Amino acid sequence: MQDNSRKRHIAKAITWRIVGTIDTIILSWLISGDPLTGLKIGFAEVATKMLLYYLHERAWFKVPMPESNKRHLLKTVTWRMVGTLDTMTLAWLISGDPLVGLKVGFTEVLTKMFFYYLHEKAWYKINYGLENRKVHD
Repeated sequence: MQDNSRKRHIAKAITWRIVGTIDTIILSWLISGDPLTGLKIGFAEVATKMLLYYLHERAWFKVPMPESNKRHLLKTVTWRMVGTLDTMTLAWLISGDPLVGLKVGFTEVLTKMFFYYLHEKAWYKINYGLENRKVHD
C-alpha cells in the first residue's frame, strides 16, 4: 500500500488546494473589501498550504487508526488548526491589518472544515495510490 501513497497524497494536496484557494480568495475579498487583497492572500497560500497539507497527509498516513468517520473528523480538526494559523498570518501580513487576518481565519474555520470533510469523504471512495484496498461505508 505504501508504494504509491505519495502519489495519492500529492493528488489530494492539489485537489484540496484548489478548493481551499477558491474559498480563501472569496472570503478574503468579502472581509477586506478588496478583490486584489483576496487574490493576493489566496495565491500566497498556494505554496505554504501545499507543503503543509502534504506534511499533514504524511503524518496522518502513519497514524495507526482505522478508517472511520472519527478519523476523518480528527484529520479535519488538526488540518484546520494548521491551516487557520497559516491563513491568519498571511492575511495579516498581506492586508497590513491584524483584524483582517483574524476575521478571515475565524470565518475560514467554518467553511474550510465543511469543505475538508467533504473532500476527505470523496477521497476515501477513491483507490488511487492505494493497492488492494476495499472501501467500507
